[in-house]
Amino acid sequence: MYKSFYNLKTAPFSMSPDPRFLYSTAATREALACLEHGIGSRKGFVVLTGEVGTGKTTLLRSALESLHVGKVHTSFVFNPRLDILDFLEFVLTDFGVPPTTRTKSSMLLQLNRWLIERYAQGDICVIVVDEAQNLSHDMLEEIRLLTNLETSSEKLLQIVLSGQPEFEEQLRLPALRQLRQRVPLWAHTSSLSLADTWAYIAHRLEVSGRTTPIFSREAVELVHRYSQGIPRIVNLICEHALIFGFVDRIPNIHSAVIRAVVRDLDLPEPEPMAKSSVLGHEPVGYPKSASSMKQPSSDEGSPFEREQERTIR
Repeated sequence: MYKSFYNLKTAPFSMSPDPRFLYSTAATREALACLEHGIGSRKGFVVLTGEVGTGKTTLLRSALESLHVGKVHTSFVFNPRLDILDFLEFVLTDFGVPPTTRTKSSMLLQLNRWLIERYAQGDICVIVVDEAQNLSHDMLEEIRLLTNLETSSEKLLQIVLSGQPEFEEQLRLPALRQLRQRVPLWAHTSSLSLADTWAYIAHRLEVSGRTTPIFSREAVELVHRYSQGIPRIVNLICEHALIFGFVDRIPNIHSAVIRAVVRDLDLPEPEPMAKSSVLGHEPVGYPKSASSMKQPSSDEGSPFEREQERTIR
Protein backbone atom coordinates (compact mmCIF):
# COMPACT_ATOMS: atom_id res chain seq x y z
CA MET A 1 0.00 0.00 0.00
CA TYR A 2 2.98 2.32 0.49
CA LYS A 3 4.71 1.54 -2.82
CA SER A 4 3.31 4.41 -4.86
CA PHE A 5 3.80 6.89 -2.00
CA TYR A 6 7.53 6.06 -1.83
CA ASN A 7 7.96 5.51 -5.60
CA LEU A 8 8.73 1.82 -5.24
CA LYS A 9 8.06 -0.92 -7.79
CA THR A 10 8.20 -3.76 -5.26
CA ALA A 11 8.19 -4.08 -1.48
CA PRO A 12 11.87 -3.65 -0.50
CA PHE A 13 11.77 -5.35 2.88
CA SER A 14 9.82 -8.52 2.21
CA MET A 15 10.70 -11.51 4.39
CA SER A 16 10.82 -13.81 1.35
CA PRO A 17 14.35 -15.09 0.54
CA ASP A 18 14.58 -13.38 -2.86
CA PRO A 19 18.15 -13.60 -4.30
CA ARG A 20 17.65 -10.25 -6.06
CA PHE A 21 17.90 -8.55 -2.69
CA LEU A 22 21.09 -10.30 -1.58
CA TYR A 23 23.48 -7.59 -0.38
CA SER A 24 27.12 -8.50 -0.83
CA THR A 25 29.46 -8.04 2.14
CA ALA A 26 32.92 -9.60 2.45
CA ALA A 27 31.43 -12.36 4.63
CA THR A 28 28.56 -12.92 2.19
CA ARG A 29 30.91 -13.19 -0.78
CA GLU A 30 33.06 -15.73 1.03
CA ALA A 31 30.07 -17.84 2.06
CA LEU A 32 28.57 -17.63 -1.43
CA ALA A 33 31.83 -18.73 -3.06
CA CYS A 34 32.04 -21.64 -0.63
CA LEU A 35 28.51 -22.81 -1.43
CA GLU A 36 28.92 -22.41 -5.18
CA HIS A 37 32.20 -24.33 -5.17
CA GLY A 38 30.99 -27.09 -2.88
CA ILE A 39 27.77 -27.73 -4.79
CA GLY A 40 29.11 -27.06 -8.29
CA SER A 41 32.17 -29.27 -7.76
CA ARG A 42 30.04 -32.11 -6.35
CA LYS A 43 31.88 -32.22 -3.03
CA GLY A 44 29.01 -34.06 -1.33
CA PHE A 45 28.62 -32.02 1.85
CA VAL A 46 28.61 -28.33 2.69
CA VAL A 47 27.75 -26.98 6.15
CA LEU A 48 26.24 -23.48 6.41
CA THR A 49 25.86 -21.91 9.84
CA GLY A 50 24.67 -18.56 11.13
CA GLU A 51 22.32 -16.95 13.61
CA VAL A 52 18.58 -16.93 12.90
CA GLY A 53 17.72 -14.21 10.39
CA THR A 54 21.20 -13.66 8.95
CA GLY A 55 20.17 -14.66 5.42
CA LYS A 56 21.14 -18.32 5.11
CA THR A 57 18.17 -19.25 2.91
CA THR A 58 18.61 -16.20 0.65
CA LEU A 59 22.30 -17.05 0.30
CA LEU A 60 21.49 -20.65 -0.60
CA ARG A 61 18.96 -19.66 -3.24
CA SER A 62 21.43 -17.21 -4.74
CA ALA A 63 24.14 -19.88 -4.87
CA LEU A 64 21.81 -22.38 -6.54
CA GLU A 65 20.71 -19.83 -9.14
CA SER A 66 24.29 -18.97 -10.03
CA LEU A 67 25.43 -22.52 -10.83
CA HIS A 68 26.39 -22.92 -14.49
CA VAL A 69 25.28 -26.51 -15.01
CA GLY A 70 22.64 -28.31 -17.04
CA LYS A 71 19.94 -28.11 -14.41
CA VAL A 72 19.79 -27.94 -10.63
CA HIS A 73 17.23 -30.11 -8.84
CA THR A 74 16.69 -28.99 -5.26
CA SER A 75 14.78 -30.40 -2.32
CA PHE A 76 14.41 -28.09 0.69
CA VAL A 77 13.73 -30.03 3.88
CA PHE A 78 12.41 -27.61 6.50
CA ASN A 79 11.34 -30.22 9.07
CA PRO A 80 14.37 -31.73 10.86
CA ARG A 81 12.14 -34.04 12.93
CA LEU A 82 11.44 -36.47 10.09
CA ASP A 83 12.58 -40.08 10.40
CA ILE A 84 14.48 -41.64 7.52
CA LEU A 85 11.37 -43.07 5.82
CA ASP A 86 9.55 -39.74 5.90
CA PHE A 87 12.75 -37.98 4.84
CA LEU A 88 13.27 -40.19 1.78
CA GLU A 89 9.61 -39.98 0.81
CA PHE A 90 9.65 -36.18 1.09
CA VAL A 91 12.88 -35.82 -0.90
CA LEU A 92 11.76 -38.13 -3.71
CA THR A 93 8.41 -36.37 -3.96
CA ASP A 94 10.12 -32.97 -3.90
CA PHE A 95 12.39 -34.09 -6.73
CA GLY A 96 9.29 -35.06 -8.72
CA VAL A 97 9.68 -38.84 -8.41
CA PRO A 98 7.11 -40.05 -5.84
CA PRO A 99 8.18 -43.37 -4.30
CA THR A 100 6.62 -46.51 -5.75
CA THR A 101 7.04 -48.43 -2.49
CA ARG A 102 7.50 -46.96 0.98
CA THR A 103 10.40 -49.05 2.24
CA LYS A 104 13.87 -47.76 2.92
CA SER A 105 15.63 -50.09 0.49
CA SER A 106 13.22 -49.49 -2.40
CA MET A 107 13.29 -45.71 -1.95
CA LEU A 108 17.10 -45.70 -1.86
CA LEU A 109 17.22 -47.77 -5.06
CA GLN A 110 14.72 -45.46 -6.74
CA LEU A 111 16.68 -42.39 -5.63
CA ASN A 112 19.96 -43.89 -6.84
CA ARG A 113 18.56 -44.73 -10.30
CA TRP A 114 17.11 -41.23 -10.65
CA LEU A 115 20.38 -39.60 -9.55
CA ILE A 116 22.35 -41.61 -12.12
CA GLU A 117 19.95 -40.48 -14.86
CA ARG A 118 20.31 -36.85 -13.81
CA TYR A 119 24.09 -37.14 -13.58
CA ALA A 120 24.21 -38.47 -17.14
CA GLN A 121 22.41 -35.29 -18.24
CA GLY A 122 24.95 -33.09 -16.45
CA ASP A 123 22.45 -32.05 -13.77
CA ILE A 124 23.17 -31.43 -10.10
CA CYS A 125 20.86 -32.71 -7.37
CA VAL A 126 20.86 -30.93 -4.02
CA ILE A 127 19.19 -31.59 -0.68
CA VAL A 128 19.11 -28.61 1.67
CA VAL A 129 18.30 -29.50 5.28
CA ASP A 130 17.27 -26.48 7.35
CA GLU A 131 17.53 -26.24 11.15
CA ALA A 132 20.16 -28.98 11.03
CA GLN A 133 21.03 -28.43 14.70
CA ASN A 134 17.74 -30.18 15.51
CA LEU A 135 18.59 -33.37 13.63
CA SER A 136 19.10 -36.45 15.79
CA HIS A 137 22.43 -38.24 15.66
CA ASP A 138 20.70 -41.19 14.01
CA MET A 139 19.30 -38.98 11.24
CA LEU A 140 22.66 -37.29 10.72
CA GLU A 141 24.18 -40.74 10.25
CA GLU A 142 21.45 -41.69 7.77
CA ILE A 143 22.10 -38.48 5.84
CA ARG A 144 25.84 -39.17 5.86
CA LEU A 145 25.21 -42.55 4.26
CA LEU A 146 23.34 -40.87 1.39
CA THR A 147 26.66 -39.50 0.15
CA ASN A 148 27.68 -43.10 -0.57
CA LEU A 149 25.56 -42.68 -3.70
CA GLU A 150 28.39 -41.80 -6.07
CA THR A 151 30.26 -42.52 -9.26
CA SER A 152 33.91 -43.54 -9.24
CA SER A 153 34.92 -39.88 -9.06
CA GLU A 154 31.99 -37.69 -7.93
CA LYS A 155 29.07 -37.59 -5.52
CA LEU A 156 25.66 -38.01 -7.12
CA LEU A 157 23.93 -36.10 -4.34
CA GLN A 158 24.96 -32.77 -2.83
CA ILE A 159 23.79 -32.11 0.71
CA VAL A 160 23.77 -28.73 2.44
CA LEU A 161 23.26 -28.82 6.19
CA SER A 162 22.09 -25.38 7.28
CA GLY A 163 21.86 -24.57 10.96
CA GLN A 164 22.53 -22.23 13.83
CA PRO A 165 26.07 -21.76 15.23
CA GLU A 166 25.65 -24.52 17.82
CA PHE A 167 25.48 -27.04 14.97
CA GLU A 168 29.24 -26.63 14.53
CA GLU A 169 29.71 -27.64 18.16
CA GLN A 170 27.50 -30.68 17.66
CA LEU A 171 29.60 -31.84 14.72
CA ARG A 172 32.67 -31.86 16.97
CA LEU A 173 31.16 -34.59 19.13
CA PRO A 174 33.00 -37.95 18.88
CA ALA A 175 29.76 -39.68 17.83
CA LEU A 176 29.64 -37.50 14.68
CA ARG A 177 33.31 -37.83 13.76
CA GLN A 178 32.62 -39.73 10.53
CA LEU A 179 30.20 -37.06 9.33
CA ARG A 180 32.54 -34.23 10.25
CA GLN A 181 35.35 -35.86 8.29
CA ARG A 182 33.17 -35.88 5.17
CA VAL A 183 32.50 -32.13 5.26
CA PRO A 184 35.10 -30.41 3.05
CA LEU A 185 33.58 -26.92 3.14
CA TRP A 186 32.07 -24.75 5.87
CA ALA A 187 30.24 -21.50 5.12
CA HIS A 188 29.09 -18.90 7.63
CA THR A 189 26.70 -15.94 7.72
CA SER A 190 27.02 -13.07 10.17
CA SER A 191 25.25 -9.92 11.31
CA LEU A 192 25.73 -6.59 9.54
CA SER A 193 27.96 -3.77 10.73
CA LEU A 194 26.43 -0.30 10.94
CA ALA A 195 28.05 0.64 7.63
CA ASP A 196 26.71 -2.50 5.99
CA THR A 197 23.26 -1.93 7.49
CA TRP A 198 23.19 1.46 5.78
CA ALA A 199 24.28 -0.05 2.48
CA TYR A 200 21.92 -3.02 2.89
CA ILE A 201 18.92 -0.71 3.26
CA ALA A 202 20.05 1.41 0.30
CA HIS A 203 20.55 -1.70 -1.84
CA ARG A 204 17.08 -3.06 -1.16
CA LEU A 205 15.50 0.31 -1.91
CA GLU A 206 17.46 0.55 -5.15
CA VAL A 207 16.44 -2.96 -6.26
CA SER A 208 12.84 -1.94 -5.54
CA GLY A 209 13.10 1.03 -7.90
CA ARG A 210 13.76 3.89 -5.49
CA THR A 211 16.21 6.49 -6.87
CA THR A 212 16.71 8.50 -3.67
CA PRO A 213 17.11 7.41 -0.02
CA ILE A 214 14.19 7.37 2.41
CA PHE A 215 15.80 6.79 5.82
CA SER A 216 17.76 9.50 7.64
CA ARG A 217 21.19 8.83 9.11
CA GLU A 218 19.83 8.75 12.66
CA ALA A 219 17.00 6.43 11.60
CA VAL A 220 19.47 3.93 10.14
CA GLU A 221 21.59 4.05 13.29
CA LEU A 222 18.52 3.18 15.34
CA VAL A 223 17.55 0.40 12.93
CA HIS A 224 21.00 -1.10 13.34
CA ARG A 225 20.95 -0.65 17.10
CA TYR A 226 17.64 -2.41 17.63
CA SER A 227 18.22 -5.08 14.99
CA GLN A 228 21.80 -5.77 16.14
CA GLY A 229 22.59 -6.07 12.43
CA ILE A 230 20.33 -9.11 11.90
CA PRO A 231 18.95 -8.69 8.35
CA ARG A 232 15.57 -10.22 9.19
CA ILE A 233 15.03 -7.71 12.01
CA VAL A 234 16.30 -4.87 9.78
CA ASN A 235 13.61 -5.86 7.27
CA LEU A 236 10.96 -6.07 9.97
CA ILE A 237 11.71 -2.60 11.35
CA CYS A 238 12.02 -0.96 7.93
CA GLU A 239 8.82 -2.56 6.61
CA HIS A 240 6.84 -1.28 9.58
CA ALA A 241 8.53 2.12 9.30
CA LEU A 242 7.36 2.48 5.69
CA ILE A 243 3.81 1.54 6.67
CA PHE A 244 3.94 4.03 9.54
CA GLY A 245 5.35 6.71 7.23
CA PHE A 246 2.71 6.06 4.59
CA VAL A 247 -0.16 6.30 7.07
CA ASP A 248 1.15 9.58 8.51
CA ARG A 249 2.35 10.88 5.11
CA ILE A 250 6.01 11.13 6.15
CA PRO A 251 8.19 11.26 2.99
CA ASN A 252 11.52 10.65 4.78
CA ILE A 253 11.75 8.23 7.69
CA HIS A 254 13.40 9.86 10.72
CA SER A 255 14.39 8.56 14.15
CA ALA A 256 11.01 9.28 15.78
CA VAL A 257 9.35 6.88 13.34
CA ILE A 258 11.85 4.13 14.16
CA ARG A 259 11.34 4.65 17.90
CA ALA A 260 7.58 4.35 17.43
CA VAL A 261 8.05 1.17 15.40
CA VAL A 262 10.32 -0.54 17.94
CA ARG A 263 7.79 0.28 20.67
CA ASP A 264 4.97 -1.23 18.62
CA LEU A 265 7.08 -4.32 17.89
CA ASP A 266 8.09 -4.54 21.55
CA LEU A 267 11.74 -5.02 20.62
CA PRO A 268 14.09 -5.33 23.61
CA GLU A 269 16.44 -2.50 24.49
CA PRO A 270 19.79 -3.56 22.98
CA GLU A 271 23.19 -3.50 24.59
CA PRO A 272 25.16 -0.26 24.05
CA MET A 273 26.91 -0.25 20.68
CA ALA A 274 30.69 -0.35 20.56
CA LYS A 275 32.33 2.91 19.54
CA SER A 276 33.96 1.24 16.56
CA SER A 277 30.55 0.59 15.02
CA VAL A 278 29.62 4.28 14.72
CA LEU A 279 29.18 5.32 11.09
CA GLY A 280 32.06 7.61 10.27
CA HIS A 281 32.59 6.97 6.57
CA GLU A 282 30.70 5.97 3.48
CA PRO A 283 29.51 2.40 4.01
CA VAL A 284 31.71 -0.32 2.57
CA GLY A 285 30.12 -1.90 -0.49
CA TYR A 286 27.60 0.92 -0.94
CA PRO A 287 26.05 0.55 -4.42
CA LYS A 288 27.60 3.09 -6.79
CA SER A 289 24.28 4.37 -8.03
CA ALA A 290 22.93 4.61 -4.50
CA SER A 291 26.02 6.31 -3.04
CA SER A 292 25.82 8.98 -5.71
CA MET A 293 22.19 9.78 -4.88
CA LYS A 294 21.35 12.91 -2.95
CA GLN A 295 20.98 11.86 0.66
CA PRO A 296 17.98 12.75 2.86
CA SER A 297 18.32 15.35 5.57
CA SER A 298 19.16 14.24 9.08
CA ASP A 299 16.73 14.67 11.92
CA GLU A 300 18.20 18.09 12.67
CA GLY A 301 17.69 19.20 9.08
CA SER A 302 21.36 19.14 7.98
CA PRO A 303 22.22 17.42 4.70
CA PHE A 304 23.63 13.91 5.02
CA GLU A 305 26.97 14.99 3.59
CA ARG A 306 27.38 17.63 6.32
CA GLU A 307 26.40 15.16 9.02
CA GLN A 308 28.80 12.56 7.68
CA GLU A 309 31.63 15.12 7.48
CA ARG A 310 30.96 16.17 11.06
CA THR A 311 31.12 12.53 12.18
CA ILE A 312 34.47 12.00 10.47
CA ARG A 313 35.95 15.01 12.22
